[in-house]
Amino acid sequence: MTELSCIVLAAGKGTRMKSDRPKVMHQIAGRPLVTHVLASVAEIGAREVALVIGPDMAEIAAEGEKVGLACKVAVQQERLGTGDAVRIGLMALPRPSGTVIVLFGDTPLITPGTIANLARHIEAGASIAVLGFETGRPTGYGRILRDAQGQVVAIREENDASPEEKAVTFCNSGVMAFNAEALRELLPLIGNDNAKGEYYLTDAVALAVERGMAVRAQTCDESEVQGINNRLELSRAETLMQVRLREAAMLAGVTMQAPETVFLTFDTQLAADVLIEPNVVFGPGVTVESGAVIHAFSHLEGTHVGAGCHVGPFARLRPGTRLGPKAKVGNFVETKNARVGERAKINHLSYVGDARVGENANIGAGTITCNYDGFDKHMTDIGAGAFIGSNSALVAPVTIADGAYVGSGSVVTRDVEAGALALARGVQVVKPGWATRFRAEKAAAKAKSANGAAGEAGEGRPAGDTLVKAGGQAD
Repeated sequence: MTELSCIVLAAGKGTRMKSDRPKVMHQIAGRPLVTHVLASVAEIGAREVALVIGPDMAEIAAEGEKVGLACKVAVQQERLGTGDAVRIGLMALPRPSGTVIVLFGDTPLITPGTIANLARHIEAGASIAVLGFETGRPTGYGRILRDAQGQVVAIREENDASPEEKAVTFCNSGVMAFNAEALRELLPLIGNDNAKGEYYLTDAVALAVERGMAVRAQTCDESEVQGINNRLELSRAETLMQVRLREAAMLAGVTMQAPETVFLTFDTQLAADVLIEPNVVFGPGVTVESGAVIHAFSHLEGTHVGAGCHVGPFARLRPGTRLGPKAKVGNFVETKNARVGERAKINHLSYVGDARVGENANIGAGTITCNYDGFDKHMTDIGAGAFIGSNSALVAPVTIADGAYVGSGSVVTRDVEAGALALARGVQVVKPGWATRFRAEKAAAKAKSANGAAGEAGEGRPAGDTLVKAGGQAD
């Protein structure tokens, strides 16, 4: 697109969201609503972008940078309508030329293709192009009015529409494209003589028609321009976005056994021949390479999964996790800031955080890297081919060198050299006959109690053989 500028209106408080957060900062697919819109703007190559926000909404201003846009931020102190908001946004741009597109920060499903197609009407000579949709439920929307020849003559807000106009089902999305010179000419002519006393940008259409300017309309699917005003509409937009993301992934070669149970984010990258089982959640920043299998009920965020890996079921991969090719992270395993080498295995019931696990290493069930001392995080380095026995605690900082063994049940606090065996557990003591005597003594005590007899609970205990409490069981 040539000479394209955008004004994104994002000043709404979102009162119906019942939230202290600005409406456009609520998220779908792991990204704020307004950032989805700005990402589409960036994709079509807008030269200049003005972001119109309300007072005390400075957090919105930084969203443009996340998608590579240097937005000009303008503050609408009083909410006097879309015409006033566009006027404020236009002042923030250094006299744009060509096409100016007005978008809304709460319509995250609008696609770059739709925006670009709307702009082409202006490049073809129209002064205004409006984006509309057909719906069987027009209540609440402005109506796009056309004459007998199908030419757009006005947009009427519902509060000001006649009964005949309310029967129109071609509705205004609010998204409009303008020739920059026409926009500068029409904005000062917009008044506020209407039911709300606001300056409606849509009034520019009738003003343009009166002056012989060409106005065009483009149709899109209603879902693409669905605005979000409450949590229910937010959930509906999430559902639509998830369908879009899943379909794109499957068409690119990803297998999803139950796609409706898989949740993706805007930046999830899944290679061809990845298999995803049911009930998997991807947080932001996940890449999965070809041939990997993500088993059911797993949660991944900020993670790189190498080719041919197996993850889960019931695995949690936290930010900073990187799995080498054909590594395995199994059921009820949690990793964080962990680099797991090729063919290494952490198959079950373990926590590996702030660690490096070398290639072909094997981490036994119940292994914990004790990475936090209450103040700082420390690293555990496990070498290639190392074997960590089940139920071991590795107290960081510590290094288990290549090929070393750690005996099951060990608490390792010092480095283990290559090829060595580390044992760090109490010496086993066996007392023959202890269990038999313990049970007999307890049974006798219960019998005496039941008969109402008094006596020492330990009477009859063999001299010098102190009984300790055995581990209890749930009953």
